[in-house]
Amino acid sequence: MDSLAATALPDLWDRLTGTQPDPDLWVVLATLAAALAVVVPHPVWRISRNAITIAHEGGHGLVALVTGRQLTGIRLHSDTSGLTVSRGKPYGLGMILTAAAGYTAPSLLGLGGAALLAAGRITLLLWAATALLVAMLVMIRNAYGVLTVVLAGGAFLLVSWLAGPQVQAAFAYAVVWFLLSGGVRPPFELQAKRSRSGAGDSDADQLSRLTHVPAGLWLFLFHAVSLCSLIGGGRWLLEG
Repeated sequence: MDSLAATALPDLWDRLTGTQPDPDLWVVLATLAAALAVVVPHPVWRISRNAITIAHEGGHGLVALVTGRQLTGIRLHSDTSGLTVSRGKPYGLGMILTAAAGYTAPSLLGLGGAALLAAGRITLLLWAATALLVAMLVMIRNAYGVLTVVLAGGAFLLVSWLAGPQVQAAFAYAVVWFLLSGGVRPPFELQAKRSRSGAGDSDADQLSRLTHVPAGLWLFLFHAVSLCSLIGGGRWLLEG
């Protein structure tokens, strides 16, 4: 038993930290097309947006923990909205960073994923995503949220353990393209909602109250992060 563990652990570590070959360009382009197919059409986006909400609320939660706040729970709803609750000072840098993390999280996660893929770290990306989803699951406080996170984590786990290298690469590239392209749409939706005076308690408005900076400037930041991440991450994926 000890000898088996001594053999398996180094192999597991090598698999995690090693590099994998880049997929062919047609695979990269095909996964980009697949990502756009679930982001651009509104009927499909109403479903796929759930995955962006996971990243959005996960961003709030992760930054809350990093900045020393106490994360008490995360809820994900079937209308693709979500809520992350943390305790701590209702003002200050920690609260500002936590509020700013939601709309920027999907794009920044996509940018980080693109960097890993450009370095050939496909397995590391899949396992890191699985670990983040498992950690998030602990903080989910409603049944629909548990269901969506379990389904997402299960997909990553199955591909990581059962699929071959080519399928893993295609899945990883599709996920990263989805985060990069899907991260662009929510700030535009928020902008449209605010123009109809229907988002008075949005992240941008909360940030405005916290910093006395106009909500429109925070919305501009969300746009800048998502578009720059798409451009930069897209270049990495296409040049990889």
